[in-house]
Amino acid sequence: MNTTVENWYIVAVMDGEQLVGEVLYGTVQYDQTFRFYEGDYVTTSRVVSMDVKAQQVITASNSYYALKGNGKRAIIDLDDFELLRHGFSPVQIRVLNSSSPLLAH
Repeated sequence: MNTTVENWYIVAVMDGEQLVGEVLYGTVQYDQTFRFYEGDYVTTSRVVSMDVKAQQVITASNSYYALKGNGKRAIIDLDDFELLRHGFSPVQIRVLNSSSPLLAH
């Protein structure tokens, strides 16, 4: 495996009712390619192969990820995808979307 992640999510990216694709979001535990530091977040390109029992994911960019621990599934809107790419977790995105615009400064 190239990169090992923990605290991971398989995130379905939706455009309305249409599934755009699924990506992996998680915290890097180890990266043998030296692209990431331990503790960095990663949002992958589209998942093309996933074996949850074997705990591995392959992405459209042909990167291999080992999954540590139990992951979760999440759904985000395409409009929020850049937040995910910039490090906001699916939970943080949900909180941002549910907060009142009157509370934002």
